[in-house]
Amino acid sequence: MLDLKVCPTCGERAELPVVEQDRLVCARCGHRAGFRRLPLLALTGPSGAGKSTVGPELARRLSDEVVVLEQDVLWTGALRDDVDGHPAFRSTWLRMAAMIHQSGRPVVLCGTVVPPEFESLPERVFFSRIHYLALVADSDVLARRLRRRPAWRGWDEPRIAEMLAFAEWLRREGPSMSPPVELFDTTAVSLSDSVEYAEKWVRRVLRAETTRSSAN
Repeated sequence: MLDLKVCPTCGERAELPVVEQDRLVCARCGHRAGFRRLPLLALTGPSGAGKSTVGPELARRLSDEVVVLEQDVLWTGALRDDVDGHPAFRSTWLRMAAMIHQSGRPVVLCGTVVPPEFESLPERVFFSRIHYLALVADSDVLARRLRRRPAWRGWDEPRIAEMLAFAEWLRREGPSMSPPVELFDTTAVSLSDSVEYAEKWVRRVLRAETTRSSAN
C-alpha cells in the first residue's frame, strides 16, 4: 500500500499513524509493515527569495538522486484551508512525499514552511528527519522582486508587507527552531551561487543521513 496511512492487511486508515522501530503498526489488527523512512528536505523562505528559480535547477542537477517538487501546486480547493498553519495542506504534502519515498528517492519540497507547521502533524512519523534550508534576502530586495511579479499572483502592498514581516521573523527565529532552519542570503549573490549552495546542502544532508543510518 503506497498510502502509508492505510494498513495493507485490514485496510484500516490511521488518523494517528504509529511507527515502532521503523515499522508502521496498525492499531486495529496489529500488522507491522516495513517502509522506507527517508529524510525530507524543505527548501523554504519568504516569497521572492529565490525558491522558484533555484528549485528547477536543483531538479536538473540532482535528477538521479532526489525528487524536487513545488509546494504551491496543491494550494487549491479544499486544501487551501484557513486554519493557522494550513494543516490539511501540510498533511497532504507529507503523505505525498512519504509515498514518493517508497521508490527510494528523497523529496526536496520547495515552498514556504517552518518547522512547527510540519513537526506537529501526525504524518511527521513517516520521515527520519525533516531538514530546512531557508533562502532569505533584504527587505528592499524582496519587495522589489515581489512588485515585479505578474498581477495574477496578487502581490499588493498589504500582502508584500506581511511577507516582509515573515521574512524578518524567519531570520530572527529560524536558527533557534527545532529543528533549526539553516539560512542562505540571496540578496547579493547570483542564481548560480544560490543553486550551488542549495545543491551542496542537499548532498551534505543526504551524506549525513546515510552515515547516521549506517551507524544504527
